[in-house]
Amino acid sequence: MKLTFDQSQCFAVPEKLFSVLNIELAKWSNANQSATSIIFNFRDVNYSPENGGFHPVEIRLIKRKALWHFDYITDFSYHGTGYPELVKEIDVCFQSAEVTHLHLGLLTKVSADELVELFLTNFIDYVEMDVFTVEIAFS
Repeated sequence: MKLTFDQSQCFAVPEKLFSVLNIELAKWSNANQSATSIIFNFRDVNYSPENGGFHPVEIRLIKRKALWHFDYITDFSYHGTGYPELVKEIDVCFQSAEVTHLHLGLLTKVSADELVELFLTNFIDYVEMDVFTVEIAFS
């Protein structure tokens, strides 16, 4: 299964991310060819509130008219004391063309574009460093 992406979405996505997702998908022998959505979960198994590490990232794609579109890309981090919980730190919602940050709230278009570019560039670098295990779910 190879994903063909709609590249005219509200936020610029590096070409390399398309490649990363296709490479990860190619590793799955049980890819659901009739799926209309795919969720990629990138996890650093050593990430914890005590030791830090690389934040988990979830990417959801949806299929429309034979093309795959980004639905959201979310970066999670631990927050809180005593019993820290994973919460959304950066949430890029392609459907509403909005980006929110845990500490900054809803970002302006210029700030959102800058954050998305930095976030995705770093994320791709981390993937290439092989710090994540990846799980994929189909529906």
